Amino acid sequence: MRDDPAALLAALGWQLECGVDECVADAPVDRFKVAAEAEAAQAVSPPVAPPAPLRAAPPADEAEEAIGEARRSAAAAKTLDALRAAVAAFDGCALKHGARNTVFADGDPAARVMFIGEAPGREEDREGKPFVGRSGQLLDRMLAAIGLDRRSGDPEKAAYIANILPWRPIDNRDPSTDEAVMLWAFLERHIELADPEIVVALGKAPAAVLLETPVAITRMRGRWLRPARVGGRPLLLTLHPAYLLRQPAEKAKSWRDLLSLRAVLDGASPPEG
Repeated sequence: MRDDPAALLAALGWQLECGVDECVADAPVDRFKVAAEAEAAQAVSPPVAPPAPLRAAPPADEAEEAIGEARRSAAAAKTLDALRAAVAAFDGCALKHGARNTVFADGDPAARVMFIGEAPGREEDREGKPFVGRSGQLLDRMLAAIGLDRRSGDPEKAAYIANILPWRPIDNRDPSTDEAVMLWAFLERHIELADPEIVVALGKAPAAVLLETPVAITRMRGRWLRPARVGGRPLLLTLHPAYLLRQPAEKAKSWRDLLSLRAVLDGASPPEG
C-alpha cells in the first residue's frame, strides 16, 4: 500500500471524510519553547536600519545651481543638434545616472506639429528614442489615422515627438515636479528651436508643465489653449497613449481630439478654450 498512489489517495480521502483537518508530526512540539526561543533571538539581533530612500531631493542650493546650469546650456544652443549635445552633457539631474540613453526626440523637426509626452519608458531608454514601446506603436497608428507619420520627410505629413524628461525615471514612475522644473529650460529651448505651428500635450504631466498648473487631463482633454510657455502657439491637450492602453474605451475621446487637430491643420481656427 505504501507504494500504491491510488491507495494513498484513498486513505487521504477517508481521513478527510472523518474530519481530519491538520497534519501532525510523529513527536509532539513544545509551542511555548519555540515562542520563547524566537523572542530570545529577536532580542539579541541588531536593529535593522530603515532602507534609504530611492531618490532623495538634492539640497536647495544644489538644485538652484543645476537649474542655472540648465538655463545657461539651453540658451547657448543655437541649433537642435547643439541642444541635443547640451542635454546629453548635463549632469545636474540624478535621472541621467540611472538611464542607458538620453532620449531627445524623434521625427522631423520641420513638422508642423510637435507632440510632447512625459518621459521615456524601458523600450525608449533602450533605443534612445521617444515612444517606441506599446504606447508608441499606438501613437503611430493614431497619427496615421489623420495622415501623419513621424518617418515622413514631408513637413506637411510629418510629426515631431519629444518628452518633458530626456531620461527614464526608475520603475516608470511619473516625472516629479523638481525634475520638470530643473529640466524646463531644455524643453523651452527645444520648442523655440523646432518652432512648430501646433503643440500637442500627451497626458497630464506635459499638460501641467506647459500650463504651469496641475491638470485633470480626463476633464481638460480636447481643449485648445495658447499658453506663454509654448510661445502663444495653439496647444491641444489630449490623453496619453499609455492611458488608452489601460482604458481602451477612452479611445473615442482621443479620436475626437485627433479630428480636431486634423481640422486645424487643414485650415480651421483652433476652438477657444
